[in-house]
Amino acid sequence: MTALRSLWLRLHRWLALGLGWVLVLAGLTGALLVVAQPLDRRLHAELFTAPAPSGAATPTALAPLYARLRQEFGDQTTVSFRLPQQPGDSLWATVRGSWNGTLYLNPWTGQEQGRRGATEGFTNTLFKLHSSLLLESTGKAILAWVALAYLVLLVTGLVLWWPRHWAQAWRVELRKNLARSLFDLHRVGGAALGLLLAVSVATGAYMAWRPLAGVINAFAGASPVEPPKLPKLQTAAGPLPSVDALRATAQRALPEGQLRMLQLPAAPTKPVRVRFLVPGEPHPNGVSSVWMDPRTGQVLAVRRWNEVDPGAAAVAVIYPLHTGELGGWLLETAVALGGLVLAGLGISGLWLWWKRRQARQRTQKTLAAAQRLRSQG
Repeated sequence: MTALRSLWLRLHRWLALGLGWVLVLAGLTGALLVVAQPLDRRLHAELFTAPAPSGAATPTALAPLYARLRQEFGDQTTVSFRLPQQPGDSLWATVRGSWNGTLYLNPWTGQEQGRRGATEGFTNTLFKLHSSLLLESTGKAILAWVALAYLVLLVTGLVLWWPRHWAQAWRVELRKNLARSLFDLHRVGGAALGLLLAVSVATGAYMAWRPLAGVINAFAGASPVEPPKLPKLQTAAGPLPSVDALRATAQRALPEGQLRMLQLPAAPTKPVRVRFLVPGEPHPNGVSSVWMDPRTGQVLAVRRWNEVDPGAAAVAVIYPLHTGELGGWLLETAVALGGLVLAGLGISGLWLWWKRRQARQRTQKTLAAAQRLRSQG
């Protein structure tokens, strides 16, 4: 039993030492994002707000804005328009081309209110750090493997914590030295909140690394629902339909949905995706989609969030669960506190290991000195 416990302890310790810093970083950045994003909106209201003009007014057409963006950033630029989510919101245009970032536009006049690069500003950098460690797809894969490592840490931690006498299981001694207090908080906090933290870690990994959706589909025995492919044209293509025409067609195809986003490819070789929020959908940005042929404006597919494969449909619930938006301010507060607890477990574990290492080194030096004295005597 002692040998087995020693094995669990070594596995727990070295996994934490090797990957604990990633968990600390993910926890701290996640907690900060809960506060930083609404604060960013308040501090930079000139980017995020655009009150409607007095009197009757209609939103600006998207076609001239799209043409302007492609002229500035090049014909190989992909553009995503994020329409105002609430009255008074600005119109966002996210571009990927010669420059990657978001332009904030007045939805009534089309005038640019400001722009930010993908990693420009504290909040954008914080989000990239949290979601990909600033390493794009490589960082997302690392986060997925770290999430798996956390599950091993949770299991080994519970095995090491599992008490013989349950009366002492939840005791935290705060009146002795700092090391004892941190040890008890690390032990009890990990046991009490480990499963809840696992939900946050697992949902974050699921969103970060797309191949995990394939695992869900494999368990469900379902095939992934791929985006539709463009059909072969029987006749020569005429003038491309405007962005506004595509928008109107998509709205007719999904009349009960609130239009959220238009995702326009760099060239008319891939379908246009128009995202909607339909009644009963948990994802705040909507993932129900109308797919269209950019050459003809033909509707290729209409897919509500619960009509796709399980791996893709899970995102509609996992995203608001991970961010806390699914439960309003109460869950958002819990998500922020969970991030701090995760970071606290990592920091306390590393600190305890360091203090014990120092104590062992002092003991070894004392024994070595005593042995030298004996040999000299």
